[in-house]
Amino acid sequence: MSSLASSRSLFLLAFLACVLVMAGALYLEHVVGLEPCPLCILQRICVIAFGLVCLVAAIHGPRRRGRRVYSTFALIAAVAGAAVAGRQVWLQKIPAEELPACLPSLDYMMEALPFQDIIRLVLHGTADCAEVKWTLFGLSLPEWSMLAFAGLILFALFQLLRRD
Repeated sequence: MSSLASSRSLFLLAFLACVLVMAGALYLEHVVGLEPCPLCILQRICVIAFGLVCLVAAIHGPRRRGRRVYSTFALIAAVAGAAVAGRQVWLQKIPAEELPACLPSLDYMMEALPFQDIIRLVLHGTADCAEVKWTLFGLSLPEWSMLAFAGLILFALFQLLRRD
């Protein structure tokens, strides 16, 4: 007997939530014209990773042990995304004179630098990442991202800890 609260249905709903988040991000980029900074791109990667884990779990329809494995991977992606979003929120709150200098484009860094240096520089954040270019109800995009990741974390914890 399948219910709405089945593991498969919930993973599918979480995947669809990630699709909506990514649709919103792509709308803001391609229609509104907001260019994503490196930290924004990392947050997108975390949303996509979370969504892919949920899609695979929805297709697989795991039992208890499998649900816990998928939930753990989803939780890792959501916590990583929340950490990156938190870093960007922090960058937006510090005074402008304390911000690191701007980085070259991600394309240039991919061609010129070793991968570990790119990761270090991107996670460090720059003035580009601290600029608030758009708000909704007084919250910046990284703050909205933090809320979304909080929801994804709660979902992953629910799936991880729930009893059959």
